[in-house]
Amino acid sequence: MAWLTGYPRENIDWFPTIDPEKCVKCGMCMNCGRNVYEWTEDGPIVARPYECVVGCTTCANLCLGNAITFPDIQYVREIYKKDGIWAKVKRQLEKNGRLNAGG
Repeated sequence: MAWLTGYPRENIDWFPTIDPEKCVKCGMCMNCGRNVYEWTEDGPIVARPYECVVGCTTCANLCLGNAITFPDIQYVREIYKKDGIWAKVKRQLEKNGRLNAGG
């Protein structure tokens, strides 16, 4: 995945948390394209946290009850900076023809 380019996904604790007190069981989170959630008789649970795309917050943005939260994005940005992930992603995108070299 170009977002991490070889960096182990399990080394970034970026995934949703659900506050069951706020959850209105609208089901919006079940639209997750990465299948992070599972529906139970008590509502959604985060069943596959490391399938979540790092930086994505779509489910939280659309949650009717505002029950979904994520860590502060600054945590991710610091990892990207410390481990040079931005440069690796750019090189990978250039290699895949998605960016013009040097642009």
